[in-house]
Amino acid sequence: MTSANDYEQLELQQQYSRINYRWDASDDELDNDNSSARLFERSRIKALADEREAVQKKTFTKWVNSHLARVTCRISDLYMDLRDGRVLIKLLEVLSGELLPKPTKGRMRIHCLENVDKALQFLKEQRVHLENMGSHDIVDGNHRLVLGLIWTIILRFQIQDIIVETQEGRETRSARDALLLWCQMKTAGYPHVNVTNFTSSWKDGLAFNALIHRHRPELVDFQNLTKSNARHNLEHAFSVAERHLGITPLLDPEDVFTENPDEKSIITYVVAFYHYFSKMKVLEVEGRRLGKVIEHAKETERMIEGYGGLASDLLTWIEQTIASLNSRSFANSLAGVQHQLQAFSTYRTVEKPPKFQEKGNLEVLLFTIQSRMRANNQRVYTPHEGRLVSDINRAWEQLEKAEHERELALRNELIRQEKLEQLARRFDRKAAMREAWLSENQRLVAQDNFGQDLAAVEAAKKKHEAIETDTAAYRERVQAIEAVAKELELEGYHDIQRINGRKDNILRLWEQLLELLAARRQRLEMNLTLQHLFQEMLHCIDWMDEVKVKLASPESGKHLLEAEELLQTHRLLEADMAVQAEKTRAISAAALRFADAEGYRPCDPKVIRDRVSHLEMCRRELQVLAARRRALLEQSRSLWTCLWELDEAESWIKEQEQLYSSLDFGKDLPGVLLLQRRHAAFEAELRSRGGRLEQTLAVGEGLAAAGRAAEQLRERGGAAVRALWAQLEELAAFRRRGLRDAEGFFQFQAEVEELAEGLQDARRRAAAEELGQDESRTLVLLRQHQELLDELAAAREQLDRLAQQAEGFPPELRAGPEAQSRLAALRELHAEAAALAEQRGRQLQDALNLYTVFGESDACHLWMGSKETWLGELEVPQALEDLDVTQRRLDGLEQDMATVASQIDAVNQAADGLLASGHPRSPQVRQCREQLNDRWGRFRELVSERRRAVGSALRLLNYNLESEETQKWLRSKARAVEATAELGRDLAGVLATQRKLYGIERELAVARDRLAALRSQAERLAEERPEAATEVAQKLAMATSAWDELQAALAERAASLGEAGQLRSFLQDLDDFQAWLFGAQKAVAAVDEVPASLGEAEEMLQRHEAARRDAEEHAGAFAALAEAGERVLGGQTDPEYEGLRQRLDGVKDGWAALGKMAEARKRFLTQCRNFQEFLRDTKQAEILLTKQEYTLSHLELPSTLEGSAAALHRFQNFRAGVESNAKKVPEVVVGGTKLVAEENIFAEKISEKCRTLQERHGAVMDKVEEAAGLMQDNHDLQTFLQSCREFDAWVDEKMLMAQDVSYGEARGLHSKWQKHQAFMAELAPNQSWLEKIEAEGTELAARKPQYGAVVTQRLEELRRRWAELRSAAEDKGRQLFEAERAALYARSYGELESWLGRAQEELRHAEKVKDLTATNLLLKRLTRLEEQVKTWMKELEELGWQGTPATGDVPDTTRQEQMLRQRVLELLEPLERKRKELETAKAMYQLGRDLEDETLWVQERLSLARSTDHGTDLPSVQRLTKRNETLQKELAGHAPRLGEVLSRGEAAGSGEEPGPELAAQAQELRALWETLQEEAAARHRRLREAEEAQQYYLDADEAEAWVSEQELFMGPEEKPKVRNDSMWCSVFGGLCCTGLCLAGISSVDSGGATLFR
Repeated sequence: MTSANDYEQLELQQQYSRINYRWDASDDELDNDNSSARLFERSRIKALADEREAVQKKTFTKWVNSHLARVTCRISDLYMDLRDGRVLIKLLEVLSGELLPKPTKGRMRIHCLENVDKALQFLKEQRVHLENMGSHDIVDGNHRLVLGLIWTIILRFQIQDIIVETQEGRETRSARDALLLWCQMKTAGYPHVNVTNFTSSWKDGLAFNALIHRHRPELVDFQNLTKSNARHNLEHAFSVAERHLGITPLLDPEDVFTENPDEKSIITYVVAFYHYFSKMKVLEVEGRRLGKVIEHAKETERMIEGYGGLASDLLTWIEQTIASLNSRSFANSLAGVQHQLQAFSTYRTVEKPPKFQEKGNLEVLLFTIQSRMRANNQRVYTPHEGRLVSDINRAWEQLEKAEHERELALRNELIRQEKLEQLARRFDRKAAMREAWLSENQRLVAQDNFGQDLAAVEAAKKKHEAIETDTAAYRERVQAIEAVAKELELEGYHDIQRINGRKDNILRLWEQLLELLAARRQRLEMNLTLQHLFQEMLHCIDWMDEVKVKLASPESGKHLLEAEELLQTHRLLEADMAVQAEKTRAISAAALRFADAEGYRPCDPKVIRDRVSHLEMCRRELQVLAARRRALLEQSRSLWTCLWELDEAESWIKEQEQLYSSLDFGKDLPGVLLLQRRHAAFEAELRSRGGRLEQTLAVGEGLAAAGRAAEQLRERGGAAVRALWAQLEELAAFRRRGLRDAEGFFQFQAEVEELAEGLQDARRRAAAEELGQDESRTLVLLRQHQELLDELAAAREQLDRLAQQAEGFPPELRAGPEAQSRLAALRELHAEAAALAEQRGRQLQDALNLYTVFGESDACHLWMGSKETWLGELEVPQALEDLDVTQRRLDGLEQDMATVASQIDAVNQAADGLLASGHPRSPQVRQCREQLNDRWGRFRELVSERRRAVGSALRLLNYNLESEETQKWLRSKARAVEATAELGRDLAGVLATQRKLYGIERELAVARDRLAALRSQAERLAEERPEAATEVAQKLAMATSAWDELQAALAERAASLGEAGQLRSFLQDLDDFQAWLFGAQKAVAAVDEVPASLGEAEEMLQRHEAARRDAEEHAGAFAALAEAGERVLGGQTDPEYEGLRQRLDGVKDGWAALGKMAEARKRFLTQCRNFQEFLRDTKQAEILLTKQEYTLSHLELPSTLEGSAAALHRFQNFRAGVESNAKKVPEVVVGGTKLVAEENIFAEKISEKCRTLQERHGAVMDKVEEAAGLMQDNHDLQTFLQSCREFDAWVDEKMLMAQDVSYGEARGLHSKWQKHQAFMAELAPNQSWLEKIEAEGTELAARKPQYGAVVTQRLEELRRRWAELRSAAEDKGRQLFEAERAALYARSYGELESWLGRAQEELRHAEKVKDLTATNLLLKRLTRLEEQVKTWMKELEELGWQGTPATGDVPDTTRQEQMLRQRVLELLEPLERKRKELETAKAMYQLGRDLEDETLWVQERLSLARSTDHGTDLPSVQRLTKRNETLQKELAGHAPRLGEVLSRGEAAGSGEEPGPELAAQAQELRALWETLQEEAAARHRRLREAEEAQQYYLDADEAEAWVSEQELFMGPEEKPKVRNDSMWCSVFGGLCCTGLCLAGISSVDSGGATLFR
């Protein structure tokens, strides 16, 4: 839907489009039009259009200035002043009341376009249609479009709201038609005034005067105006509107009194009248309405007040009576409630009836008031809310309801009091019964008769439990008494103190009874616990007696394995003893607590201490036996361990001496390093074994000194082992020194070669002749020369270090000519290179200085030439913008001059260096420098001269502008002061005058400063430009004259207002305080200003505190203002003073609101500071996390073991740092959570930050764990690869040895064969090295599949190298064997024949076995002999595999080999026969020993099974039964072992070689075993019968004791004479447990009869 504003804009665009169509025609069209009439018409239209445009420009300019006056701004040229867009933005802000975007600074076109775009965008947002209009049109000053833009703004913000609706057809008119209609309505009836349009109808000025006369007839004498005097009419209307209505004269009379007045200009001016009179009409209508309301209120006030008073009194009585009736504070007794019921009856019959009559009279009065108002055509009076007749009737109904509820409450209270009296009587009856029962039971519980043994105490415990059961059943009756008392207390019984006192007495008796029961149970528990402890003591003593038998055994082991087994068995026994000792100590401590306890003691402390002492004595004896047994076993183990370790150490020492006797220290540096690593590993193993050997020898010496096995230790040769060890250590030290010297020498040679190469290269570079073709190349050569000097310095240090190193060589190496000659050659080479380098450095520096002088000088001359040309052509402009441009260019020139000055300084320094060095071109250099410095001085003077001229012109122009603006501003303020005289002397006039004068006075301070600045500028300009001194002085004099006129006007106006001084002073103070209060509230209420940092938050808090102190300082001013306001406004009744009173009240409210706002602002800023502190901590935590994340993201996995170890160490340190800082992030999160809990305004952001920190912290910790795994995995991989490299290096070394082909020489062939055999022996152990690497690689690949490919490749390569090494070694062995076949065969066969003879002799003279130990020794010898046979058989096979030697080498080799094989085979049969004999003998001897051990074991248990001790009481019987059960379990567990021994004995008796002694022993063992089983079963039956008998005796004793106790309850004085059912019920109820006890007695009786039967 198109609005009225859109129609107006469309019409505007059509008009301007028609104008464009007329005047934008092409030249051809004009040439083709030859009609003179048409040409005249066109020229006339063009003149009218120009005239209309001029009028519109002037009108729109005044209209814009009228609105810009609010912001102290104005324009002079509508087209030019709107170009930059700043004024346009201000205008739109004034009209719309909204803030537009801040205009862009700068005067360039782009800045203007941007500002205009902001204004046009705002209009588009306001739905203002702008067609064919852009920002460039306004910036270019397009007259047509600028006028169109202003008219569009006028339509939108001034005319658009003018809309009227006609009564005919309800048609809505546009703003223009509505304004025309309004003018017609207001001017209707005036003679000669007929408004039909906005052009000709206003020419004579009568329409303007008619509008003013319609609304303000006192301002215009319309009868004296004539239509013919149009100019006078227009001038009169415009002046009256400006002076009295404040409407700016947008038009001049000549603009209207013309042939074709401009419609838009007149509409713009008429709209100002419309807005002013519309506001005035609204105020008049409101005044008339207010008068009618006041008059009507006075007429009806009396009757309304009368009705209100009566209604208020009646409602007050009703409210008071309802409150009295609703009270439920009744008397807390039966008599008091009866009295209150009688008073209620009096109220209903005496007080209530008169008030009911008064209620009826009030309804009649209200009806009378309303009838009278209807007769006067007034609005019917309706009482205020709460005083209506319906309200009174409603209140009366509430009174009736309260009365009824009061009656019911009184009757209910009466019934309640009667029930309470009955309940109190029932409480007294029950209380008497409970008190008697409790006193009787307290007497019974106070007795202690527990007994002196476990059975008696357990019986007493059962009796006590029966009493507790009876007491627990009685608890409900006591609780019933308490419930009755509580019910009486809740119901508010009047005699509740007596009831509570009796209830408390019963509860006290009940608590005393419970305490007595608890104390008796505690004493009973103490007795029972003590008896149990005594029982446990007896069990412990019996166990100790059994263990002592085992510890008395003298057996300590006959070899290491047996000694270890016996020691392990003893450790298990000691563990059992430790457990038993803990148990014993716990029992003793528990028993002693009873002896040392204060107060009640269940037994004599001496008896307890005696039993504890006996138990402790038994435990100490057991510990002594265990320590003795352990010492014996440990000595035996030490002896056998020492002997074994000495044998092993001797064999290892001999093996290592053979390996490390070689004098091979390597042939180069890698070989020496490899040998050093191996030697370091050997020394580490030597140190570890040395420590163990010393310990072994020390142990052996200690054993020998103690006299134990000294002979055996001497046989094993401890001293010989020590001597061998010392020789091995000397050999290791000698080899270490040799390897260290070899390493130093080879390292020295390598460094000397490297240093010689470096010095030769340095000499070559220092001898170069190139100095560079230009400056850049020379700089490059200088940098290279500096690097050369650094290298020479480093070479000198290295040369000194090599000389020191050579001094530390062994004498045989230090005295050699090679080291000293090489060092001397190096020193000469270094000196030569250094001299050449120094000379080249001086040449390069001189070349660089020469390039600098001539190159930079030419560049500076060129630059100064170009700038001098520009400065010579520069003329001082007269326009302000051109002066600003010139000034900025001169500022840029100053910056360029600073750069050129640095270049000139560099030229001077370079020239000084060349002149000082005596360069061949010194005259040219000196001349160039002098020319450059002279020209530079002249150039600087020229620039200074031009800058002074431009600055002076700019200051003069700015001075003229400022002086004119100041003069105009001062004169306008003077006119404003004079205009205040027409405001009147009433309060409104004084207020208006005060506001204007106060505003002017505040602006005078600025004007005073501006005048002072103008004076100082005038003095300076007079000195700089004497030719303009007169003009400057005139400008200053005119401004000073305007200032004096303004001061005179203010003084005159102040004198005329002298009589209203007090009011004026108050108004000024009120304005000042209001301005301060507004500023303070604005500063305090700046809730949108949120601090962006912690420092800013602290600063804002400080500013807020300063504002608070400022407010405290203004408290006195506020009090003085309030006091002055009371004086001024105290007795004033003028309605105009009501506005001042309201302002004063507003100030008071604002002062109170300021305090609240300050508190709210302080809370806000405190929360902001806390939030910023949280952000600071968060930032620190984020920095920490960022560093950690950066470190984790830049982790590298090294490819060497050393790098991996270093990286792993660094990562571990980093991880430790992460763990140490792990609490920082949670602390920040806790602080943030606390702020969230305190409902901080930034809670959402804080929660988000906390969540982010927690997530990042968790991610970092996860990454740390992941990185730790990766680093460890890489370290494992590098460790594996390092092992592979070391093994590979070892294989390379051995490959060189295996590939040595010098075996063709006859000399030393046998020694080579022996070395090769040692080499092969060394290969075999290293097979485990390869297997270990393979196992590590397989495990690593299985654990980390990502390394599988690398591991597999390395392992395959190692296996291939190992196979090659083995193959090469075997080939060399075969070739050596072939070379020495004859000697090898002869030696091997000779050794074999010798060994066969010794073996046959040993078998022939073998001793007969006599016992198991000798049998085991012979078996060991036989096993060693069999192993030697296998070794020789293998050697024979190897000799046969090597092949038969050539004919003539060994005579009859085949026959000899066959003979040896036959002898070896013949030796195997007697070895096998001898083994069988020894194994058979070992089996017989072992069987005999097992039969003896089992017989002893059975005899020990048989004595326990035949024991006749069956116990004297129930605990002892139970203890013996437990022992017998343990024996039976031991028999069942040992049966398989004994059965196996018996089966072997029976097999030995029926075998091929029967043993009658073993068979007899087996039969005897079987008979003893059967007897033991029978005796154990018989003892089990006897103990069971004894336990039944003792149980009977115990039950009988308990029954007898119970009967004796019950006789106390059934004394003759308690037996009633007359049967009383209730008493008997209570007696039998109290003895409810007696029936149970009687039943128990009957069961004891029957059990005893059964036992005796």
